[in-house]
Amino acid sequence: MHPDKKFTRARGLTAAALTFITAPFWLGAMSGSSPEEPLPVIAPQIPKADRSNSDNVFLEHADVLHKQTADSFMVLTGNVEFRKGGMMMYCDSAHFYSETESFDAFGNVRMEQGDTLFVYADTLKYRSLSQLGLLWGEPVRMINKDVTLKTDEFIYDFQAEYGYYEVGGTLIDNKNELISREGTYVPATKEASFFIDVRLNSVGEKNDSMVIYTDTLYYNTDTHIAELFSPSEVINKRDTIFTSHGVYDTNTEVARLYDRSLVRMGRGTTLEGDTLFYDKAAGYGWARGNMQIVDEVRKSTLSGHYGFYDQVIDSAYVTGRALAKEYSQGDTLFLHGREIFSTARYDTIIIPADTLKGLPERIAFDTCHVIRSYPRVRFYRSDMQGVCDTMRFEQKDSTLYMVRNPIVWSGERQIFGNVINLHLNDSTIDKAWLPQFGFSAEMIEEGYFNQLSGKEMIALFVNGDMRQLDVNGNVEAIMFPMENDSTYNKVISMQSSFLSANFENRQLLRMKTWPETTGSVTPLYLAKRSIFFLANFKWFTGIRPTSPEDVFIVPPAMEELMGGAPLGSGETEQLMAVPLEAAPIE
Repeated sequence: MHPDKKFTRARGLTAAALTFITAPFWLGAMSGSSPEEPLPVIAPQIPKADRSNSDNVFLEHADVLHKQTADSFMVLTGNVEFRKGGMMMYCDSAHFYSETESFDAFGNVRMEQGDTLFVYADTLKYRSLSQLGLLWGEPVRMINKDVTLKTDEFIYDFQAEYGYYEVGGTLIDNKNELISREGTYVPATKEASFFIDVRLNSVGEKNDSMVIYTDTLYYNTDTHIAELFSPSEVINKRDTIFTSHGVYDTNTEVARLYDRSLVRMGRGTTLEGDTLFYDKAAGYGWARGNMQIVDEVRKSTLSGHYGFYDQVIDSAYVTGRALAKEYSQGDTLFLHGREIFSTARYDTIIIPADTLKGLPERIAFDTCHVIRSYPRVRFYRSDMQGVCDTMRFEQKDSTLYMVRNPIVWSGERQIFGNVINLHLNDSTIDKAWLPQFGFSAEMIEEGYFNQLSGKEMIALFVNGDMRQLDVNGNVEAIMFPMENDSTYNKVISMQSSFLSANFENRQLLRMKTWPETTGSVTPLYLAKRSIFFLANFKWFTGIRPTSPEDVFIVPPAMEELMGGAPLGSGETEQLMAVPLEAAPIE
């Protein structure tokens, strides 16, 4: 072989010989050796080189090497092997730039690190200056135990030991599949980052599949925990999570969410808050900071500083500026208390046997939703307002049950007692029942009030106006009847056992008392002011809620009233405040 040939050729060369072949080979050729004589053995120039050095690239093996004098690279073919640190690289052929320790690898490219990390591609271009490897394939595959990453173009950072893509890719583990426009994966820590049009799908034979849509997602293939840092949706069969910042465990289906997040659960209920926790498997979530629970089916909302919702038992709780809004009847009821519970009660119904159809006696269940609040309850609606210490609202019969010095206002009328039950129909009151003691007062003008009290009081309303009033037991009344000329010139004082009255246009039409009635009629110019009021009369100024926002303001007079003796007298004075959990719900 003559030295003026344009290329050299070597077969079956060892790694040491391939690395340091150029100078010794030419020296051996110029010494005059004949073609029949064997070539001298070429020894490595640096026999003790550390081949695990991660800063260098070593050519370990090639079946054939071509070196064209005009080229800056060697052409390697057949079982080519490179090493860089702990990474082995294999290919069918390559261009090796020995001076810069860079190479281009072609055909059946394979990278291996230990027995856990494998990368497969059609082409690999490695440059030592950047220590980056660019791989192409249809597709490129990175496999790290049970994790597979696929993309058409893959960049591997040999110094930092991680890979990334920018042309779209997919990562699959034994739990989830992640698709994105851009992505990064670190095999050592199992951490992955995904950007732009990210989608995470659960895999396997799960009936309740899950998918996440976002633009920024961090994911760990070992823990299967996803961290979300952009507007995101987590969609399951039964619920949907909306968040811009959160952590979602795809194993336990537990979410910890921040920066104002919302969970839309089954039964048309949503839970929203600045900080939110949600356990899908348990059907339970709590929220803190401007939290809100909306029941779209029942047309009600709970809000406050902290609250929770239990989907399994269909119950909710809120406290801290707690507010319940009920708008199922058109007008909105605003209700505040220090604590508010919303619970589902399941009533048992016995269905009698039907002998004609051959059906036996059956048991069915009826659901009744109940809102309870305690203490210092205040509520506002355009047609009525009220306060009490403990209150319960049953949506099944649209009834407000008020306990402990309850007061209700409607227009210029005020009623109070020890217990008040208000039935609502089509957004208005149609019945008020005071079963233990009742006192009704209506302001005619400043300082003049029609008054009525008794042991039991039942009032019926039409379109918000009282049409009938029945009072049973110890009836007492003070009335200022209007004359035909719309003036008032006398006061009537009356006592009886029973009373029934009818009204129209807020005026008394007829009244009946029995069995015996006593009383007096006194002209106003002869009447002393002391006879203008019944013994239990009180007109509560400054306590009445005047707007939805006013329900949060508990004035000192209300604190004193709720902490004092009952407004009634006699046998009703023994009624004390009922703790919320002990409030009757029958």
